[in-house]
Formats: sequence, C-alpha cells, structure tokens
Amino acid sequence: MPTPPLADRDLLARLVAFDTTSHLPTRPLVEFLVDYLDRPGVAVARQGVDGGAKENLLVRVGPEADEATRGGLVLSGHLDVVPAGDAGWESDPFTLSERDGRLHARGAADMKGFLALAANLAREADPAALAAPLVLLFTFDEETGSLGARMLAERWDEVAPAIGPLPRATVVGEPTSLAAVRAHKGHLKLRLAFRGKSAHSGYPHLGVNAAEAAGRAIAALSALRRELEAEAVAGGADFPDVPFVALNVGTVAGGTAINVVAERCVVEVGMRTLPGVDPAALAERVRAAAAAALPGGPPATLDFAVISDSPPMSTPADAPLHRHLLAALGQPAPRSVAYSTDARHLQELGLDCVIFGPGSIEVAHQPNEFVPTDELAAARAHLSGLVDVFCRRG
Repeated sequence: MPTPPLADRDLLARLVAFDTTSHLPTRPLVEFLVDYLDRPGVAVARQGVDGGAKENLLVRVGPEADEATRGGLVLSGHLDVVPAGDAGWESDPFTLSERDGRLHARGAADMKGFLALAANLAREADPAALAAPLVLLFTFDEETGSLGARMLAERWDEVAPAIGPLPRATVVGEPTSLAAVRAHKGHLKLRLAFRGKSAHSGYPHLGVNAAEAAGRAIAALSALRRELEAEAVAGGADFPDVPFVALNVGTVAGGTAINVVAERCVVEVGMRTLPGVDPAALAERVRAAAAAALPGGPPATLDFAVISDSPPMSTPADAPLHRHLLAALGQPAPRSVAYSTDARHLQELGLDCVIFGPGSIEVAHQPNEFVPTDELAAARAHLSGLVDVFCRRG
C-alpha cells in the first residue's frame, strides 16, 4: 500500500531516519520516495552505480517541458549526509527531535528539510493542472565530490527518455538561511604522497624521511597560499569576503613509529576555486611548489593526484528564477557562498541554478544540526510560489 500523505515535519522525520551517510546506499531512501511519489501523471527515473546501491532519483510531475522554451521548475537536492560522529549529540542523530523551535537530526538542514518540502510539493501537485513540469532531481554522494550530479551530467541520455527536457529554472536546496545565492566557489582536492626509505631512527642517515620532505612541501604551500591571497581574480568581486583562491593543507598522515624513519607521508590539500579559474593550472602550481621543496641528496619521491574537482558556479543575475526570488524575498542584492554544490554539474545540462533553502550552513556537518521550524514553513511558502509561477502559469 502506498505511503499516505505526510505533513512536512513527519516526512522529514521519515527521511532523516534513513542513514544515508555517504559510504552507505541511497537505494532504501529512493525506494521510499518512489513509493511516496509515483502515481498516474508522474514519470520516474532512477540511475545507479554499485549495482544500484547508489542512485539518483528523477521525478517529473505534469507534462514534458517544451524543448524550445524549457519552462517549468526543477527542485534539486542530495540524498546523502556526512557522518554523524559519536560526540556532542543531545539526541539520536537519526531520529528527528524538536527543541525550542528547532528540528534536530543529521541532515535536517543539509538537506533533508528541503527534500521533504520538494517531495510534498510534488505529491500535492495535480499533474493535469500544470502547464509546465515540476521536476525533482535528487542525487547521491554530493558530500564526497558531487558524484551523482557528475554522473547525471555525463550520462543524461540514460534518463532523458523518461523525463524529457529539463526546465531551466532550478533551485538547489542547500541551506542558505532563506537567501537566494547565484554563485559559489568550487573545491579542488589534491593528494601529495611522499615516499622515502625506512630505517632505524638510531641510524637516520641510512633512510630518507618522507615526513621531513612533506614538512618542506607544507612550508612551500604556505608560501603559495600567500601568493594566491595577493592575486586579483576576475570573479573575485562576487566573493567580497574571500575574493581569492583559498588554499588549505587539510590533512597530514605518515610514519609508522617514533623509532622508525618515516617511509611515507601523505598531505591532502583543498583549494576553493572561483569561476573562470583554471583548476588544472592551480593543481600544477601546487605540484610544482611541492616538488621544488624536495630536499637534495637521496631524494624522497612525490606522487601527485587530483582527488576530485567540484567546479564553481555562477548564474546570470538576470536569470528569471533569480530575479523572481530576489523580488519575493525582498533581497536587495545577489549573494554568493564559499562552499560548493551540485549546481555546476547541473549547469552542464543547461540549467540556471539558484541556491536557496532553509537552515544555516553554519550548523551543517555539526552535532545537533537543526533546521528552524519557522524557516521550514517560510521555505515551503516561497517554493510553493515558485511552483505556481513556473509550473501552473507556465
């Protein structure tokens, strides 16, 4: 028997109860949503990897979009969440709890609150009353590099026959505290693996210390970080708080014991890229700086790799969805954020993406993550208005 209609809060409680931490499958949550949303007049497509354990879900309510105009509305969000961890939670992270007007759970803000609103708006919409489609686009593994959105962009032909052309106007429901955001930075993740030669620490001259090589490279990367901070970037005006490419040495791991010369040390680096900046050129600057810092004598070797590249995103300020949201929100000027989203990969499908959702990015990924109940209600009102303007009126 299909799942009966649920209030937004009750649906959110069901969604957060699915542990979709990025290393786990999304299929159980996708199957629940399909059961909740599928009915006559609704088209559903699923796209998976790992034997279907990880799945993207696409749902179209109403007619196919006109290929020439691509009217309608896409509501896009990711199904996965970051690990909850063990420390700091005042309640079960996978059981929704309400305290002081806040709904707490892992994913409540990032971003199952938005998913609950989007799913209910699709459930409530009468397909026959829509002049243009309402499409839900839910992806897997955004938190580990937008893997689902990347796959969707690369393999769109697999689901296009079921869904038809996608509407251009797309809301990506990351937590923005109900602000409309038209640009975000990217995240380029790099790994530098230094390999030396193991030896007894009493005879260090017989070995090559990879940790020392990594330390010299880290000092060189600190100098590169300062260089980047001083460089003017064309897209920097959209990010007044941090108008440059930010470089961060995020993790360092190596060695086996205090009394052993470290044979291996791995450094992972993140770079927050801006629209118009070449990520390949940035990666090469990191590699070159690290390689130049390797000591002479018996050298350590460097293996360099790009872990992932989540590109930056920028939507024109005069895009209809952006203009409409600014007016509806009473927001006087465009905004940007420093975190990355699925939006840039979705732009490869010709979508005009605006980031908008309830909750704050400052509580995302934290213990006791929450979405305020009043923001959830306000977001529903705004999203319902968008469905009316872009789908019912076409």
